[in-house]
Amino acid sequence: MAKASANKSSTLLRAKRRRAASKGSSVLIKTFKRELATKGLVVSKARFEAVMLAAEQSGLLSEKGSRIGGRVSPALVRQAKRQTGIETDTDLIEFALATVALEDNFAEAFKESRGKVDPALKLGL
Repeated sequence: MAKASANKSSTLLRAKRRRAASKGSSVLIKTFKRELATKGLVVSKARFEAVMLAAEQSGLLSEKGSRIGGRVSPALVRQAKRQTGIETDTDLIEFALATVALEDNFAEAFKESRGKVDPALKLGL
């Protein structure tokens, strides 16, 4: 039974690759591969709460008088909800916006520091 499931998954992946290639999209393939490999990632409740608490402490959630609207792919919304475990559109949008608003640019700072550590520094190895 597990072998049949694996065969079905690889068949689905090949079909997704063909469709994505015809549309010129590699994002779909990467997302689908990750979903197959991990059975869907879920943002932990602790991470969700940490992001929302940081947003609140930063004053980003003090007033809820603004309204946002737009058309997005239903598949995008479903996948985002699956990845995060968030069930409502409002919470999903708020979490996504808070995540972007609180971005710390760590990767960029990490890249900029490359090669700046003295090679003679003893790291205790």
